[in-house]
Amino acid sequence: MLKKTNNRNPLKHPEQRVGVFIDGQNMYYSAKNLYNKKVNFGNIVTEAVAGRKLIRSIAYVVRTESKDEQPFFEALYNLGIETREKDLQIFSSGMKKADWDVGLAVDAIRLAPSLDAVVIVSGDGDYIPLVEYLQSTGKQVEALAFGGTSSGKLIESLDDFIDLGQDLEKYLITPQKSAGEKAKSSSTSNNVNTPQKRVVKNTKKTNNYSRLSVEAQVAANIKPAAKSPAKKKGFFGKK
Repeated sequence: MLKKTNNRNPLKHPEQRVGVFIDGQNMYYSAKNLYNKKVNFGNIVTEAVAGRKLIRSIAYVVRTESKDEQPFFEALYNLGIETREKDLQIFSSGMKKADWDVGLAVDAIRLAPSLDAVVIVSGDGDYIPLVEYLQSTGKQVEALAFGGTSSGKLIESLDDFIDLGQDLEKYLITPQKSAGEKAKSSSTSNNVNTPQKRVVKNTKKTNNYSRLSVEAQVAANIKPAAKSPAKKKGFFGKK
């Protein structure tokens, strides 16, 4: 069996025709639960193609009633990634379902005749039967996913696996703070600095600064008041 590493696999060569199939929900929740960040799909597709001939790249995503994910869909389109959209199913019991396992598998099998390598962007163990079927038809099957949420059995069944968790800076995007969050952060920072300023402002100064502690005088760039020389006493303690 091939050893799974993050190095360039010797079975990958420029003439290979590649199809990339992205389980959007799996990747979204893996990045959110493990790192509280978003996925850089552009860099992931580039890594998946690895300099070969890209035939199709498809992302399988879920559409909600609020349509808040529309900017995300448009971003995928701008990256040259097709999207397959499915409405979020909500059952009477309140349970929600939004998986694309079957749809992704059907597309991979349908497009397999025009591909040399099939790349699945997911760590879901449910794809093992798909991997085994594609391999039985002579296809090279690879996957990219975050190792922390990937099935060990899936990894073992693949011809190559790349753990995206080994280079988080490359494959993740840190969400930008909203205007409200930035204002709150700035306010907290100012409150932390306030007590330090008040110590200096509320310190009462006298003409000879004798009431200031040595530390306060140094902080205010004030020279400590010189002590009066002790009066000399006579032989019997008198002048």
